[in-house]
Amino acid sequence: MAEEVVMEAQEETKPAKKKAAADPGEELVTVQLFKDNERYKDDVFVAVNGERCQIQRGVPVQIKRKFAQVLEQSAAQDQATAALIQRESASYRAKARELNI
Repeated sequence: MAEEVVMEAQEETKPAKKKAAADPGEELVTVQLFKDNERYKDDVFVAVNGERCQIQRGVPVQIKRKFAQVLEQSAAQDQATAALIQRESASYRAKARELNI
């Protein structure tokens, strides 16, 4: 009887393992974050749906793809913000010239 219980428990965990293996966000990928001795020297903290990781800068590390995607999205947002600032600053300067201020 005890063997049957153990077998049932093992069968219940098999689908969970397959589901985790099928989730592309759980796949490990290698990343290396930029490091300098000023602004970009500290580790980077990333959280996805309550799961957290701390990523060391300056060395190749393996992290789950879902964390790498957050880093990529953050970098893309930083670039979009920089472009917006540049565009709006140029517009402001042009308008200021037009108004002689």
